[in-house]
Amino acid sequence: MVESNGYDCEEHWVITKDGYVLNVLRIPLGRFVGCRKARNRPPVLLQHGMLLDARSWMLLPPKRSLPFNLADNGYDVWLVNSRGTEYSEGHTSLNNYDPAYWNWSWDELVAYDLPATFQYVYNQTGQKLHFVGHSQGTLMVMAAMSRDQLLNMLRSAALLCPIAYLRHTTSLLARFITDNFIAEVKPYPAFFLIYPNLITMRTLKIICRIPSVDCSNMFTPYTGQNCCIKRSKTEIFLDHQPQPTAMKNVIHMCQMVRRGTLTMYDYNDCDENIKHYGQPTPPAYNMTCIPNDLPIFLSYGGADALSDVNDVKLLLDCLKHHDPGKIVVQCIESYAHADYLMAEKAKEDVYDPLIAFLNKL
Repeated sequence: MVESNGYDCEEHWVITKDGYVLNVLRIPLGRFVGCRKARNRPPVLLQHGMLLDARSWMLLPPKRSLPFNLADNGYDVWLVNSRGTEYSEGHTSLNNYDPAYWNWSWDELVAYDLPATFQYVYNQTGQKLHFVGHSQGTLMVMAAMSRDQLLNMLRSAALLCPIAYLRHTTSLLARFITDNFIAEVKPYPAFFLIYPNLITMRTLKIICRIPSVDCSNMFTPYTGQNCCIKRSKTEIFLDHQPQPTAMKNVIHMCQMVRRGTLTMYDYNDCDENIKHYGQPTPPAYNMTCIPNDLPIFLSYGGADALSDVNDVKLLLDCLKHHDPGKIVVQCIESYAHADYLMAEKAKEDVYDPLIAFLNKL
């Protein structure tokens, strides 16, 4: 997807402290002659969301997708594939058929994946990183920042469809899963993966090719009514997504929806929580602890059912003391969750303002 569009691409491997082997792609240079100066190109790390992988950033044509636009604007672009996804299935001692391999939630992505990737890119470039996250990717970096992690290597954070609180989510699918999730009935759920059925995905793709069928609204029950996605982009999406995640990760998200809290994973057992955390309840991530002087670009959609406006307002209230000169907040009323990756005008509406923000730092 990178080289076929005329860009250089490097493949890197990052090993986390708990043994997961992460695939990370690098686009070191822009495509055009004037963009191919390799010196002092600021690194930008792109972190995808839940059930996605790094390819989710490249669903639009190269002239309109964020990674290629960043490369053409003089940035050294790094794209992460989180643990458990198709290109990051490796582990130093476990195979991905072992239940122990799937014993993680986004807590581990915060504690292990993000620090390992940050350190690797920092060591490779010798520069602090700009970070761009979508959905769960924003949750990861905000949770890390709230615990005073990564800050010595972080230059700025761009939060697209920020996920910190989920109490008000209107996503029909998220609400259904939360209300009917049988895996949380037992105190100690089996650790296994959520893997979208391949036959189902292929069937959807065939259906979406029928001229009379409009699949542009396929994401609506999950993301909200996206305004600007063409049916052709839905077919491209089904070529690569969705990706596996851990059942424990889904349970953790359900806890956030059900309780309206932002804490570490709750084992629903005092003894287990004490074993893991040294206290009977899971520790909270405090968004007010995010440094007030860190440059932040935050963009959310008025039609987003996952990153609901009311939950974003709770986050913004936590950031109310942020240095006004260090934060840009953008609301696009017509956008929902998937528009940030696939909308026809995402470049003009989101990516151009984001790159302008980075260029000023």
